[in-house]
Amino acid sequence: MANHLHHVQIFASDVEKSIRFYQDIFGGRVLMDTEISGARNILMRIGNGRLVIYDQPPKDSGRGSIHHFAIQTDDLEGNVERMKRKGIAFKKDIADNGYIKYIMVPAPDNILVEYFEVNKAMLPEEYAEFFE
Repeated sequence: MANHLHHVQIFASDVEKSIRFYQDIFGGRVLMDTEISGARNILMRIGNGRLVIYDQPPKDSGRGSIHHFAIQTDDLEGNVERMKRKGIAFKKDIADNGYIKYIMVPAPDNILVEYFEVNKAMLPEEYAEFFE
């Protein structure tokens, strides 16, 4: 089983201000500016890391400006079944968007973890750098 931390997604009450901040302060580079799950998402590269800016203001003061972080796997279904056996209760089933399948995993302290698998054979070429 291979896992690695992939990205952090943050809420933004002013998305343009957030983009400029991460570009100007940390040298962020916009790789994609697209709609995902009904909202604008700006996918950036900062050094070797990735940041996603979610065009919605923070909704829950308990999580502040962090929406979720993501862990990529090469066996989503198998690992989700293992999590269910350990008592993890999921609100939704695995979502399949063609080139990516994911599920949101509830973690302690109201943290939300996106657990996902990429089908590189179906991945649009312009997304390849974000999902290397």
